[in-house]
Amino acid sequence: MAPPNILIVGCGIAGPTLASFLLLADIPAAQKPRITILERESTRSAHLRGQNIDIRGAGVTIIRKLGLEAQIRASTTGEEGVQLVDEHNRVWSQNRVDKSGKIQMPTSDIEILRGRLAELCWKNSQRVSAEAEREGARGIEYIFGDYLDEIKQDDNKVHVHFAKSGEARSFDLLVGADGMQSRTRKMVWGEEGEKDRLKRIGMFAGFFSIPREEQDGKWRRWFHAPGRRGIMLRPDSLGVRSTIFMYVVNEKDPRFVKVTTKGNGGVEAQKALLEEYFKDAGWECDRIIREMKATDDFYYDAVSQVKMDSWTKGRVVLLGDAGYCASPISGLGTTLAFTAAYKLAGYLQKYIKGESPDPSAALAQYNEQMRPIIEDGQELAPGQPYIINPETAWGVWVMRVLIRSLSYTRIIFIVVKFFGKILHLGPQAADYVRVEDFGFKEMSVWKEEDTNQQS
Repeated sequence: MAPPNILIVGCGIAGPTLASFLLLADIPAAQKPRITILERESTRSAHLRGQNIDIRGAGVTIIRKLGLEAQIRASTTGEEGVQLVDEHNRVWSQNRVDKSGKIQMPTSDIEILRGRLAELCWKNSQRVSAEAEREGARGIEYIFGDYLDEIKQDDNKVHVHFAKSGEARSFDLLVGADGMQSRTRKMVWGEEGEKDRLKRIGMFAGFFSIPREEQDGKWRRWFHAPGRRGIMLRPDSLGVRSTIFMYVVNEKDPRFVKVTTKGNGGVEAQKALLEEYFKDAGWECDRIIREMKATDDFYYDAVSQVKMDSWTKGRVVLLGDAGYCASPISGLGTTLAFTAAYKLAGYLQKYIKGESPDPSAALAQYNEQMRPIIEDGQELAPGQPYIINPETAWGVWVMRVLIRSLSYTRIIFIVVKFFGKILHLGPQAADYVRVEDFGFKEMSVWKEEDTNQQS
């Protein structure tokens, strides 16, 4: 039996992680899969900006297996914790990151910009690929700057067409790891079902970075304004820029949904809408609006979760945000991506070895085993995102006083530690994922310069 030919769509975090573990499986080199990673972006160097994301619990165990922990920790933003600030920049409460590993606070001890983490995962997959090639396997083929415009499948193959090159190819398995707005999901499961799969939670947000100023330290500053408006300003890894999460919780103004769709003004309309909502909010909003207009890395979307009954269809499987985006406020999206990639690679081993005639058993196991993990990861605290984003000025004041009291008395740590564990809510859920031993070879600690020549 020839080694299976696998196409992974998306060179972010989950895609290269899956490819790496597939090649690290305890399988003879001649039997290891032929892997192609397709990335729509044309650049081979990931943009080092992007939003702050974190790695928790099981995710930390998995990056250690890849030899990536040291590199990732060397690239963290160094965020010290969260400060709740008012319109005069007065700090009402602050909750420092817990670096002991005993409790999962809003800030993890591994906070990193998404672009940097994606770059590290990609470059590390090159290292894994090079080692596999030295052992006689084919390694990973990377295709940048192209995308699929047709996906068809039969009982034996997935047949795809590349939009830019015009090439038609066939694969034994297709993995869609192309994010919350996954084209793979839309093409295979149908565009008409997107309204049922994408579950908006009432929050709309702009993500971008701005030049750092002196007052932008290592603490995340979180500002609330009446009207369920909020801004998080966070550090980057280089001390050069600050990242912004600028949001409104609003299900009444139809423009928030309208500007997410093509043909409705694009980025300029999105920026104008956020400017309208924040121009009178106080704090540092004038500065942030001014820099938002000039930034080149602005991204706007409805904060949503992806809910599906199954993440597989025939020989197509969804991985990470494409199948089960948990939303930025869950604190678990990145950890879920690492966990799912690791487990899927483990479940596919019997198929790759030829012990199973097709991948259906492995994909069924993936659906079954990941379901409780995903449900825990997508579970938001009761009342979120409304309860933490009050409508009135009075409500904002009460919320600040309450959080200040909880923080000062340390009750907030008891609530997070015990109720989070009991209910498996949010970041706490990362500690309850079992990392099975699939027999993968563990990579040595990686020095980035070892693969720079491959870039």
